[in-house]
Amino acid sequence: MKKSHLQILPNAQTPKYQQIVEEIIGKIQQKTLKRGDQLPTINDITNSLGVARMTVIRAYEELRERGIVASQHGKGYYIISTDVQATMHVFVLFDAMNSYKEALFLSLRESLGENVSIDLYFHYQKLNVFESLIANNIGNYHFYIVMPHFNEDVSPILRQIPKEKLLVLDIDVEQLEDNYAVLYQDFEQNFYQGLSKALPLIQKYESLTLFLLSKNQVQQYTPKGILEGFTKFCEENQIVHDVVYELDFEHLEQGHAYILFLENDLVQFVNYANREGLILGETIGLMSYDDTPIKASLAQHGITTLSIDFVETGKLAARMVRNKQKGKVPIECNLMVRGSL
Repeated sequence: MKKSHLQILPNAQTPKYQQIVEEIIGKIQQKTLKRGDQLPTINDITNSLGVARMTVIRAYEELRERGIVASQHGKGYYIISTDVQATMHVFVLFDAMNSYKEALFLSLRESLGENVSIDLYFHYQKLNVFESLIANNIGNYHFYIVMPHFNEDVSPILRQIPKEKLLVLDIDVEQLEDNYAVLYQDFEQNFYQGLSKALPLIQKYESLTLFLLSKNQVQQYTPKGILEGFTKFCEENQIVHDVVYELDFEHLEQGHAYILFLENDLVQFVNYANREGLILGETIGLMSYDDTPIKASLAQHGITTLSIDFVETGKLAARMVRNKQKGKVPIECNLMVRGSL
């Protein structure tokens, strides 16, 4: 659609920019315009319709915010979505997908409602990917929900997004002011309080070991607050403790307790315990962070976990988006005691 074939009624009560919006939407519905098609330039529409440049820019900006068109330097405006029914288009950026984030995302999507379309992206803890995904999508969405899973300051990147259109999810970026919308886990406090509730169970064992992933394993983000909360708990309660950066079954001993994160590691741990005749919750202890259906059913009586409620978190995130709620809101974390500890 290189030349303008749009029509407006100069004397109509409907504003001219809105008529341009409706014309383009109508051509999408008629399948005259398809995903990837280039739209007429601003100058082309200005000259052919006899309207002001700002009228065309306003129309294109509305279409861009609805997620129907996007702009690219050297390419102009083009169609990126034919979903013209959505009244809100939302950009969601996670680090990666796993079972508990899937539960959060599905809850978020359901709670936002059918008239909201969502594009989901992943940065895999790669800062350059995180930055480029945000920079390349500024202005293309009504709202941005971002999970900045990095143990470094990413506030300059996030500040590119207008604060009234941004929800920071899961992590409190301390450098952002309180008038930003942040729904976060206080990992240090949650870990410390959760372990404190489990203290009588932990004291059955000679020591407590936290298995963390090495830095080059990107499938699981480990906030620094978890390590800080773990260390604080153990030191205050005189618990013999250790932090190991790679799961090695040579470290496993009868009479000791362990904290693991990944489901695959938990399955290996349970299988190893079974082979060695170790009984979870009696001769060896096991717990994890972030609850999932697998952790609830693994082994005979399930794995003890510290976790937020991901379904409720999705609902709360949707409510903050709908209500344009500002401020930093902590997410409650609970200890779920099962047979493994």
